Amino acid sequence: MLWGMETAVRPEPAPSPLREHLAAGLKGLHPAYFALVMATGIVSIVSDVLGLREAAALLFWLNVPAYAVLWLLVAARALRYPRALAADLASHQRGPGFFTSVAATCVLGLQLVLLRGDAAAALALWWVGMLLWCACTYAVFVALAVRDPKPTLGEGINGGWLVAVVATQSVVVLGTRALVPRYPGSEAVLFFLASLWLCGGMLYVWMISLIFYRYMFFRFSPSDLMPPYWINMGAVAISVVAGTSLAALAPGSAFLGALLPFVKGLTLMFWATATWWIPMLVLLGIWRHGGPSRIRIAYDPLYWGLVFPLGMYALCTYRLGELFAMPVLPWVARTFATVALAAWLLTAFGLAGRFLQLVVLAVRSLHAERGAAGPQPGSLERMARRS
Repeated sequence: MLWGMETAVRPEPAPSPLREHLAAGLKGLHPAYFALVMATGIVSIVSDVLGLREAAALLFWLNVPAYAVLWLLVAARALRYPRALAADLASHQRGPGFFTSVAATCVLGLQLVLLRGDAAAALALWWVGMLLWCACTYAVFVALAVRDPKPTLGEGINGGWLVAVVATQSVVVLGTRALVPRYPGSEAVLFFLASLWLCGGMLYVWMISLIFYRYMFFRFSPSDLMPPYWINMGAVAISVVAGTSLAALAPGSAFLGALLPFVKGLTLMFWATATWWIPMLVLLGIWRHGGPSRIRIAYDPLYWGLVFPLGMYALCTYRLGELFAMPVLPWVARTFATVALAAWLLTAFGLAGRFLQLVVLAVRSLHAERGAAGPQPGSLERMARRS
């Protein structure tokens, strides 16, 4: 017999590459990932407006679980990596991304009321969006204001800041569809929504002035031109939708009736501004990806921030055509709706590719763990007894 043989002690297993990858992904989850819900929601709404009912319904049913999963990931990140979440809140680069949660909530609410006729759920999401707007507005901007040290303007400002405008106007748009029917004839509600619309417009003026100044007077490399710069256009596009929504309520309101010429004029100015941005952004995109220092196109969650403005421009152009009875504008809207749907599909393929990489990594990790597994605990002891 073999005497004195001790039970083998298994070494600590090496960390799974898949677990490390997932943990790193959760820790670095970008606050702007809710742009996925924004983009999917607006393409769904535009599809419904233009008569593509099946596409609109499919995108709606994709958007509901996407919204829920993102909130679960945010909750998991807050519990597992609270310091990373707090650091994002005070980051000039990533902090404004929290406003995508507001816009995503309101866009989903708009889908519910337009596609499903669920006014109660839409109203509930309006209240959630309103609370998130208050929390993000004063948490993010106060955190950035008191941060020390601060980055330079060239390092700290980007198009993603304009998501704050998008969030503000999304509350207005959903409010006209969910809050106004709940309180019919309430001038106070209309006064509040009109004031919030003007607040969003003023936020745009403040922020776009800094962004344009950064364009013209600071060094600008292709890597600086991130996809969220398309929100330069998207922020005024959603302001157009909010303006047309308020104008549609003017016949039943003395308050809005008195403001109607002003609302129409400002709405047209917003649309003209959005239209001006499109050639500029296209040319800059060509320079970014086709110039001497070109950047290869690869999936990035920030690309959802490019899809959303395209869909919103299609919707705002369609609504403006209705407001001013301009037959050519719905045709323009259909063209941009097609572009937005194509952009959504390309970005979705990129996301699917990322998921496929995770599946491959999971399979490899499983095979690696099985191959590296040694004898089971106690197996050497049993062999000793047999001998």
